[in-house]
Amino acid sequence: MRVFTHADRHRVAVLVRDGVVPLELGSVSQLFGSAQTAEGTPLYEVVTCAVVPGVVRTDCDYSINVMTGPEALLEADTVVLPASMEQDQILVPGGLSPELADALGSIRPDARIASICTAAFVLAAAGLLNGHKATTHWKTVHEFVAAFPDIPLEPSVLYTDGGNILTAAGQASGIDLCLYMIRRDHGSIVANAVARYAVVPPHRDGGQAQYIPRPLSVSTATSANPTRDWALKHLGDELTLNQLAAHSQQSVRTFTRRFRDEMGVSAMTWLTQQRVEHARMLLEESDLAIDQVAAKAGFGSAASLRQHLQAAIGLSPSVYRATFADRPERSVTVQPENT
Repeated sequence: MRVFTHADRHRVAVLVRDGVVPLELGSVSQLFGSAQTAEGTPLYEVVTCAVVPGVVRTDCDYSINVMTGPEALLEADTVVLPASMEQDQILVPGGLSPELADALGSIRPDARIASICTAAFVLAAAGLLNGHKATTHWKTVHEFVAAFPDIPLEPSVLYTDGGNILTAAGQASGIDLCLYMIRRDHGSIVANAVARYAVVPPHRDGGQAQYIPRPLSVSTATSANPTRDWALKHLGDELTLNQLAAHSQQSVRTFTRRFRDEMGVSAMTWLTQQRVEHARMLLEESDLAIDQVAAKAGFGSAASLRQHLQAAIGLSPSVYRATFADRPERSVTVQPENT
């Protein structure tokens, strides 16, 4: 069995600035820091750093003491920038301080860089988003487009993946982005265990809407929750929109509208996302043949599974299994149900 050492850990540097949003900072450290092997060895080494070490103000009524300077960026495998609401929206191309520009310039060319919320303004001002799609908080879309008209902005999605450059829309979607990166690094088993420990949804697709314009239904008679639970137990069956609507005892039109109101995506898009997630779990945890995985996940054929998995994560089933198949070093410690 492979023994993980300090040098094996993926190094995550969280670069904070005055006005940092504490939720974003804490989420990054908590999520990456909780991924571990079955023996309890962390899979990530997380460090918080600042351009100038010392006291950094948050956007709440307290400050934090950051002990590490920008030297942490030199060896980081992933750099995450939480938002600073008081600073980010005033940035224009070339508007970074020399110190911050130098710090960002010290990041290794092959490192992964991610922004949360309005920190996308920082990446844009540094030129790191050139040629990449990006997103930011929906309230600052107009400011972003005005400042950076040449950067293709996706104003309504939760997060974007440009390979080594990623952006998240807002505070909660930063959690989604971190789980997405963990899943990309270590597979669904690890990411789902991290999500379970944090008591958050294990996966929200990046293309899902940032916010829902109408309040969620609170009536159990009209909510799609029971139908979603039923569908998850029957992913291997041929489920149609008519069947889902019939199970909810609603018309197709009403069910379609209410489902999108609750989940931000259509029922069939949600179903495909759940099937992809189930297929990933089966590829990691089981020795089932690819066509058997496809059948159990509801894709019908290996070709259909390959098409959907390629579209979702850019990997074929065989490559995904070879990368993330359940091995001792990829297993994680799962907390008991009553914790």
